[in-house]
Amino acid sequence: MKVAVVGATGLVGSKMLQVLEERNFPVTDLIPVASAKSVGKEVTFKGKAYKVVDADTAISMKPNVAIFSAGGSTSLEWAPKFAAAGITVIDNSSAWRMDPSKKLVVPEVNGDALTPEDKIIANPNCSTIQMVLVLKPLHDKYKIKRVVVSTYQSVTGTGVKAVTQMMNERQGISGEKAYAYEIDLNVIPQIDVFMDNGYTKEEMKMVNETKKILRDDSVKVTATTVRIPVMGGHSESVNIEFEQEYDDAALRNILSATPGIILVDEPAKAAYPMPKDAHDKDEVFVGRIRRDETQEKTVNMWIVADNLRKGAATNAVQIAEYLLAKQWL
Repeated sequence: MKVAVVGATGLVGSKMLQVLEERNFPVTDLIPVASAKSVGKEVTFKGKAYKVVDADTAISMKPNVAIFSAGGSTSLEWAPKFAAAGITVIDNSSAWRMDPSKKLVVPEVNGDALTPEDKIIANPNCSTIQMVLVLKPLHDKYKIKRVVVSTYQSVTGTGVKAVTQMMNERQGISGEKAYAYEIDLNVIPQIDVFMDNGYTKEEMKMVNETKKILRDDSVKVTATTVRIPVMGGHSESVNIEFEQEYDDAALRNILSATPGIILVDEPAKAAYPMPKDAHDKDEVFVGRIRRDETQEKTVNMWIVADNLRKGAATNAVQIAEYLLAKQWL
C-alpha cells in the first residue's frame, strides 16, 4: 500500500513514521512530503531511505492514504486536492475538526461513524483524544452531565522549537523562543490564542470536539489548558458529573476493560500515571480515581497519555488501520 506522510520531517510526522513501522502497517511504498525547503532530503523507514517530495508530486504518485501533519493552512490547501484525486486524507491539524461535513474520529470511540465516502477525516486535538477515550464508556453507562478539566501539557505539543527553548533555558543558553515567557521552572496558563469569551482556542477545542466525538451536545465541558516544562505526555485532572449514580468498583472495572486504557491506581503504593511513564506508549493511563465529596454522582480522576502518539500519530494510524480492516483503502 502506498502511504504519504505530509509533514514527514516534523516532530509529529517523524513520530508517524515510527508508529507506522512499529505497528507493521502494510506500507509497500512510502511517500514523505514536506515543504519546498525539505524537498530532496531523505527520511528513513524500515531501514530504507526515501526522498522527500512536494505535494504535487505526491498526488501524482497516487497513494492510497495520506496522513497529514503539516499545519492547518497546508491542510486547508492540500487535503481537498488529495481527496479530489481519490486519496483518503487523515488530517492531524485543526483545519477540518469542526467542519460539519467531516468526521472527527477516535477509532475506539466513534470509528463506526466512518463510511467509504469519507475522504478527509479529522484527527482530534491531543488533549481531547485521551480524555474522550475515558469518557466514552462512562458516558455509555452513567450518562455524563458535566466535565471540568484542567490540563498539564508537555512542551512537545508545541513542537521542536519549544523543546529546544526549554532545554536551552535549563542550560542557561539563549536562543529562539517558542513561548513569550520562560517555560523551564515555570507554568504558562495559555495554550493558543485567547477568544472573545476569555477562553483560549485550545480550551474551546476540548469543549467542542468532545461534544462532536461523543455525538452528544448535552455534555457540558469547561476547560483550563496549561503548558508545563515536561516531556513524555499530557496530563489532565478531570472531574466528571454523571446523571446516574455510579459504583466505585464498577467504574474501575469499566475503565480497566476498555481497550487502550491502563489503570494505574494504587494510592497505598503511590502508584499513579505520570508523563514519563506514558512516554512512547500508545495507551491512555488513568489513576487517582476518587469520589468528589462535595457533590453526588461525581468522580475525580487523572488521565495521562503520550501526546505525540495516542494524541496524534497513533490515533491517525489507527484510523488508517480501521479503514484498511473495512477494505476501504
